[in-house]
This record gives sequence, C-alpha cells and structure tokens, in this order.
Amino acid sequence: MNQDPLIVIYFVYGLAFFSMGLLVAMEGGRSTDARLRMALRPLAGFGLVHAAHEWMEMFNVMGHFNEIVSAIYPLVALSILAFSFLSLAAFGAYLVLGSESTWRVSLIIPLALEAIWVYGLLTFKGIYPIEDMYVIADVWTRYSIAIPAGLLAAAGLVVQQRAFRRAGLVSFGRDSLWASVAFGWYSLVGQIFTAPSHLAPSTFLNSTLFLDIFGFPVQLLRAVTAMFASVFVIRFLRAFQVESDHKIAELQEARLHESQNREQLRGELFRKVVGAQESERQRIARDLHDETGQSLTAIGMGLRGLSDETNEKKKNATLGQLQSLTSDALKELQRIIADLRPAHLDDLGLSATLRWYATRVHELTSIHVRVDIAGDEPALDDAVKITIFRIMQEALNNIIKHADATNVNVHLDYHENKIKIFIRDNGRGFDMDAVQSRIGRTSLGLAGMEERAMLLGGAVDVRSRPNYGTEVEAVIPYHLKKVEGS
Repeated sequence: MNQDPLIVIYFVYGLAFFSMGLLVAMEGGRSTDARLRMALRPLAGFGLVHAAHEWMEMFNVMGHFNEIVSAIYPLVALSILAFSFLSLAAFGAYLVLGSESTWRVSLIIPLALEAIWVYGLLTFKGIYPIEDMYVIADVWTRYSIAIPAGLLAAAGLVVQQRAFRRAGLVSFGRDSLWASVAFGWYSLVGQIFTAPSHLAPSTFLNSTLFLDIFGFPVQLLRAVTAMFASVFVIRFLRAFQVESDHKIAELQEARLHESQNREQLRGELFRKVVGAQESERQRIARDLHDETGQSLTAIGMGLRGLSDETNEKKKNATLGQLQSLTSDALKELQRIIADLRPAHLDDLGLSATLRWYATRVHELTSIHVRVDIAGDEPALDDAVKITIFRIMQEALNNIIKHADATNVNVHLDYHENKIKIFIRDNGRGFDMDAVQSRIGRTSLGLAGMEERAMLLGGAVDVRSRPNYGTEVEAVIPYHLKKVEGS
C-alpha cells in the first residue's frame, strides 16, 4: 500500500486533535460551570498528547527516525497512546458524575482502566512472543482504554448537552450532542478495527478487513471522526463567550436597576426632607403662636393698661407680671432656638451637647439619661455633629412619647473613621413586625433617623420587642474637619 495517503491522514488526524486541545486549554477556564471547567482540563491533555502520538506515527511512516529512536519508539508511542486515552476517560468521568462531591471518585475510573491495561500487558507477556508484543499491546490499549474512554466521553457530552439546554443554550447543546456522536463513532468503529494481531477479535476484526470492506484505511475514519469531534467541541466553547456576555448584560442591568433605585430613593428622600421641613415649620409656627405669641400679646395688653393706671401699687404689680411674662417668653424663644440648632454644638462640641441634652430631658421628664463616651472627640464636620445629635434627640423623643421608660443609657464611641451611638431604654418596647405591617413602614421618627444616617453613608438599626425595651444603634462614618489654613 502506498504510504503517502497515510502521511496526510496522520497529519490531519493530529492537527484536528491538536487544534481542539490547544483551544480547550486556552478557553476552558472561562466557563462558569466548575464541573465543565474541571472536565475540560483532561480533554485538553487528550487533544495535545494524542496529536503528538499521531504525528509520531506520521514521522515513523516517513522513516525519519534513526536506529536509536526506532528502538525506543514502540514503548514511547504506546505510553503516549495510553496516557491520551486515560485523559479522555477522565474527561468523560468528570462530566458523567457531574457533582463536586464525586470529582475525586471520578478519578477511580481512569485508574481502574489503567490497572486493567497493565494487568493485561503483564498477562500477555507470558503468552505471546516478544516480537508480537508491540502490536498486541497497541491492540489491547485500544480495547481496554480507548473504547471505554471514547464511550465515556460520548456519555459525558450527552450530559453536557442537557446542561446547555437547561441553561437556555440550545444551539451549544446541539454541538455537544454532535460531538458525542463523533466520539461514539471514533471509539466504537475507529478503535474496534485495530491492527491484525494474535489477540482476539483482532485476528479477524481488524484494519485489513476494514480496508477490504470500505476501500479506505481505518485511519481515515479516525481522522474524519476526530475532525468532527474537534469542530463541535470548539463550537460549543463559544458558549463561554455567550456566558460572559450574559454576565456582562446582567451586571449592566443590575447597575441600571441600582441606579434607578438610587434615583427613586433620592427622590423619595427629597420629598421626605421637604415634608420634614414643612412639619418643622408648622411646629415652630405653632410653638411661637401658642407660647411666645400669647406671651407677647399679654405683654402688649399689660403695657396698654399701664397708661391708664394711676395706682402705683397696681402699676408695680403689673410691671412685675410683665417682667415675668417677658422672662418666660424669652425662655420659650431660647428653647425653640435650641431645638433648631443647639448653640452648644458650636461652643462646647458634640460630647458636651449630648450630656447637656440628657440633663435637660431629665429635668423636663424625670427620665434618668446616662451618657457614656469612649474616645476623644475629633474635629467633626457640622453635618456629622448635627446628625448624631438629631438621632439622639429623636430617639429620646420617641422614648418620652411611647416607651414609659425610667432609664436610658446612651453610649457614644469615637472610632478612627466612624462614630457609633447606642441608645437603650427600659421601656415597654414594641413589636416592630406588627408596626410595619400595620402602617407599611417604620414610624416617621425612626425613618427620620435612618434618612439622616443614610445621607452621610451611615446606617441605623432599631431592635425592640414587648417588655424588652428598645435599642437604637447608629454608625456614622466621618472625615476629619479641615482646619482653615492647613
């Protein structure tokens, strides 16, 4: 038989598997499926190593080996052939078993095939002549390793086809199925027709019979099925790019959704801020009308009455009352101003202001408020100081209105880049789930604390249950206030 066609066949045969192995090695790590990513490693090894075997066969047919290489060639070629098919068996085993917990178990399959292969070689060594052992070893390698490995690969690719279909990658599932068919033909037909030897059934079911029946060598069938298998494996590798595109699209969609939520939250927060400003204006107007306004009206009426009063004693008594009213009005006005922005924040700092406010609450309500401060107060921005003060103020207002508490503990901790404030009362507490289900959200007071903290990148956590009391914990990040001229 003319050897020139075999040289071309071996070259194309090796090139097909080399291309597949190289691309699988380059692209296999991109899969998001850990099972498939693990399985593709031995497949890359199979493609590269088996290509080396076929190209060695090509050079052997061409007669390019010297005497030394020719002497060791059978052993080297047999070892490479066996290792390549064991790699293919590992690929199929990884895909068929499919679970991370069984990955190590899947290694037993190629190890078992290797044990059977070695046992057969040792057995045949004592049965057949030494000059026939290379052909018998090649035949036994294809029977004991190549055929099971190819069938395992075909079964694994069917499993992968189902995985692609579940993921919505139907076209890549078809590629995987066609690759399975190609590996099935490659193993069942391409490896069953071996070189003629004394090992049954190669005594009659061999490459000579194949050539007589079909008119072309079995190596051509192996090369064609190798090309088909490689093409379809390479085609389904494109699924990794599709997965990457899907992940990028999902990430972009998530970012868009997050941006929309952020804009929605910003709009809702703006509406709440405006509503809070209007509520604060109404409160200030009500306080000025009910307290300061009435006091000023009374003072005005008293002053008008003095002009008609002739009795000195009555005048002095009226002046004393007017002086008292003026003092009360001034105190009320100072209270309103302090509620708007305590001057202590600017004059004494945050720590002193919190202690001052705790004392004031105790004087007005008899609730004992203890303030513990850990760390030294840094140079804070006004926004940070007013936010922490308002959180404490709102928490204490809620306690005064709803908790029936007698003791409140406030802990303020200064950390390097954040401030923690923890407020705990011994009141009656409340069921937060019931409150939220009743009004659809937390109370306006709690929401106000959360919004103030969020504006500075912080967070507020409120915990409460009946007969337990309420805990309010806020964490506010901060940056040191820049000193002018620094």
